[in-house]
Amino acid sequence: MTARKEVPTVAQSTETDWVSRFADEVIAEAERRAPGKPIVCASGLSPSGPIHLGNLREVMTPHLVADEIRRRGYECVHIVSWDDYDRYRKVPAGIDPSWSEHIGKPLTSVPAPPGSAYANWAEHFKAPMIEALKELGIEFHGISQTEKYTSGAYREQILHAMRHREQIDAVLDRYRTKDKAGAKKAPAKRQKPVDEAELEAAEGSGAASEDDGSAGGAGYFPYKPYCSVCERDLTTVTSYDDETTEMAYSCVCGHGETVPLREHDRGKLVWKVDWPMRWAYEGVVFEPSGVDHSSPGSSYVVGGQIVREVFGGEQPIGPMYAFVGISGMAKMSSSKGGVPTPADALEIMEAPLLRWLYARRRPNQSFKIAFDQEIQRTYDEWDALERKITEGTAQPADVAAYSRATRTASGELPSTPRPLPYRTLASVVDITTGHDEQTLRILSELDPDNPVKSLDETRPRLDKAERWITTQVPAEQRTRVREEPDTELLASLGETERESLRLLLDGLDTHWSLDGLTTLVYGVPKLQAGLAADAKPTPELKVAQRTFFALLYQLLVGRDTGPRLPTLLLAVGADRVRKLLAA
Repeated sequence: MTARKEVPTVAQSTETDWVSRFADEVIAEAERRAPGKPIVCASGLSPSGPIHLGNLREVMTPHLVADEIRRRGYECVHIVSWDDYDRYRKVPAGIDPSWSEHIGKPLTSVPAPPGSAYANWAEHFKAPMIEALKELGIEFHGISQTEKYTSGAYREQILHAMRHREQIDAVLDRYRTKDKAGAKKAPAKRQKPVDEAELEAAEGSGAASEDDGSAGGAGYFPYKPYCSVCERDLTTVTSYDDETTEMAYSCVCGHGETVPLREHDRGKLVWKVDWPMRWAYEGVVFEPSGVDHSSPGSSYVVGGQIVREVFGGEQPIGPMYAFVGISGMAKMSSSKGGVPTPADALEIMEAPLLRWLYARRRPNQSFKIAFDQEIQRTYDEWDALERKITEGTAQPADVAAYSRATRTASGELPSTPRPLPYRTLASVVDITTGHDEQTLRILSELDPDNPVKSLDETRPRLDKAERWITTQVPAEQRTRVREEPDTELLASLGETERESLRLLLDGLDTHWSLDGLTTLVYGVPKLQAGLAADAKPTPELKVAQRTFFALLYQLLVGRDTGPRLPTLLLAVGADRVRKLLAA
């Protein structure tokens, strides 16, 4: 292999680190196949619609492995194939139905959605993904399949496939079933029932549901031309001459012609032939695939036969990856409207956190990404892990996942200089509605001994929390501090409740910090029960604390719940708290 540099590896133990284990296998396989050449890892994305967080696993899995290989000093290329020469299959929700006239055209020949700044449909959906990958620190070599096919780069591979069409047909036939009359039927897509959303989320490419080339009546042809008149692939190859490479086809639009295939660059190999052709052409050693590829007739299984028997190449090694869900939403499908994308996630969470969610789970483990209140718990986990790593008490697998999340072989990812708790930041911006002066005043009072001097210290995490509050929290759940005291409620209070409010107000000045107010609000019910401030909570004490908290929330924000009380009190400010709680 190429000369090695001194780059520290992330984890010595492959027992605890799935990325290191795959890197070991890929390096060994690359040395067997093509010693001395750069190692090729690959992903495939179809810009047929929003490229969602499930599709990100198609990129993140080989990225993490390729990055580990680079850390070890080997030359490694991560290819991202943009399947932008796939056919436009259907008009998604929210798009003018007139776009149905473009069904069957290459994605790069379909106009972008109305109002888009991009030249075509494919570019419109590629652009935000490219930006997101950049923010995530994912280095890749992008390949447009439109450019490859229309430039003639695959010409010899296409002619080779057409010469070996009977051999390809025989491979495909092994996986086809027959009905009672003996007619060929398409293979079952999988062994167990699956809804459409799962099926589409599992397939890396929109081309995966194309026919395999057996639909024509004049024999099997693995090549599908795009009509030179209507640009659609609603065509049927009617004849082909191996010697002259003359191919005749007809289209449902009424057009028909004969063209020399050795000069024809407006068509593509059918998916189950296209994918293995590219494995051989690019020399791919590692590429993951969606779980649907576990079915007997899937493009991955069939492709493994075709790449060996037809193209003389080898199938990549790589895991099947499980679904990525969204907390509070059904499984993702890019065919459905409103499916969160990596760009959406990066608006509300920092890049290292999003990387960590993928790095800490083996590819075959499904997980969810939180866009609801669970994001606060996710950030709490992340911050707790950082503390353990600082203390040297984290488990090796967690250390490895953290290292992969926060840096690549090229260096550290940007981070927040002073990462205050996400839930605290969210509560503050919820109350201040993004008012910078107010926000800085509150944040500077969280820890008077080490005050925040500038909001820049808390960015970008502060901006992510603010974006989460404004875009993901329903209006009815936003915090609205009362303008005037609830005089009716205050007048109805008994002596015990009045005393609890007095104890709180009397302690404000001496406890005016996040830790101090935490001690105070939990301590008031203890004092009333005649207990020490550090007394262990009893069931009765917990009931008294909950009752006290509910009273404070009602008096401050008119609800039984809200942001954590210490944060809320700081945000409201001592003078306003006194105004609202004075009984």
